[in-house]
Amino acid sequence: MRPLPAALALFLLPAAAAAQRPDPLVEEIDRRAKAVAPRVVEWRHDIHEHPELSFQEARTAALVAAHLRRIGLEVQEEVGGVHGVVGILRGGKPGPTVALRADMDALPVTELVDVPFKSTVRTVYNGVETGVMHACGHDMHTAILMGTAEVLAGMRSQLAGTVKFIFQPAEEGSNGGGGAKPMIAAGVMEAPTVDAVFALHVFPGPLGQVEVNGGPRQASADNFRIVVRGKQAHGAMPATGVDPLVVGAQILLGLQTIVSRQVDLTEAPLVVTVGAFHGGLRENIIPDTAVMIGTIRALSPDIRREAIARLQRTATNIAEASGATAEVTIIEGYPVTVNDPALADFLTPVLRRTVGASRVAAGRPSMPAEDFSRFQEKAPGVMFGLAVTPTAVDWRTAASNHSPLFQGDDAALEIGVRLMANAAAEYLRSGRPRM
Repeated sequence: MRPLPAALALFLLPAAAAAQRPDPLVEEIDRRAKAVAPRVVEWRHDIHEHPELSFQEARTAALVAAHLRRIGLEVQEEVGGVHGVVGILRGGKPGPTVALRADMDALPVTELVDVPFKSTVRTVYNGVETGVMHACGHDMHTAILMGTAEVLAGMRSQLAGTVKFIFQPAEEGSNGGGGAKPMIAAGVMEAPTVDAVFALHVFPGPLGQVEVNGGPRQASADNFRIVVRGKQAHGAMPATGVDPLVVGAQILLGLQTIVSRQVDLTEAPLVVTVGAFHGGLRENIIPDTAVMIGTIRALSPDIRREAIARLQRTATNIAEASGATAEVTIIEGYPVTVNDPALADFLTPVLRRTVGASRVAAGRPSMPAEDFSRFQEKAPGVMFGLAVTPTAVDWRTAASNHSPLFQGDDAALEIGVRLMANAAAEYLRSGRPRM
């Protein structure tokens, strides 16, 4: 290989040296994240051991608010009439506003993971006694953002702009009743106006791997309820009645043709699932009513609307053809979570710099829903993923989020703090206004 000309070498050396020179901002974030990591672990264990269901997060919210006050942030509680907490950190210099969001609620799941901080909380949910568990990793999200707030609060003189720390209740709220909507209605994305919003979500995967993508990230979620009304009759004389169970079964099968035969899945994925089908009381009585409930998931707003219309038409027409009626109710849920492409392009090198380029992969859309999508309706936003499966567990077969066996390794917490702190600090340093 021929050596570079001397003049060219002299020209390139300063640029190469600058590229390799440590970034003081990144170094300080790393140092502060390492220092706060033991407390982040303690917070995570405490929150995990004392989980609270959606709209019941009083204890968790109080823990968060007390910490934010202790580190000198402006704190708002009960934002939106729910247990929402907001901490505002004003930097030492003027600049844009970036929001960081974490969710705080747990699920009605009985924990089966044997850890010292295992949840033993019990409750009654929908009339059934069950355990309560942070089976989706929100304990990690909350602890990570508490740590991020402490890191950035210690650097406020260096920050050119404002950071809003949004601790949201009830991401798991059923039937679209999540905690983001009331917080937004209360002005959480205003005063000052948020220019960009970031969120992190943990998932099973190689510990410390990060996933990010522009475009659709999580599906929309709409629930439906179909009440089929027929005519009650003796089970031995079906011709004297109209069987809503048979009609309902035909509707159930008909709904599957929406996905398999009526929608172009090359445009975007779609899922229609019936989760429950109830009707009847006795083996020899044809009931007069059958009820089914389910969910529609889509990665395209257009396909979302189309699927809802087709579901309504399919159910009512099949029922009418059989002499029954079908009453269809749609419970509108979360919109599609769409990562702003330009903001994702901005964030990707920040994530690579934080954890190493080899540990950052292109993310893929998935069909679970997230009401982070509502924040993205108000400002450009990106949700990225952090893999948290313990190294002793095969991540390929690890339990998924919402499983009673879901596990998150404490070693991921410091990584999460570094990721969130770097995302916010770099956005403010870039001086980017609303994208």
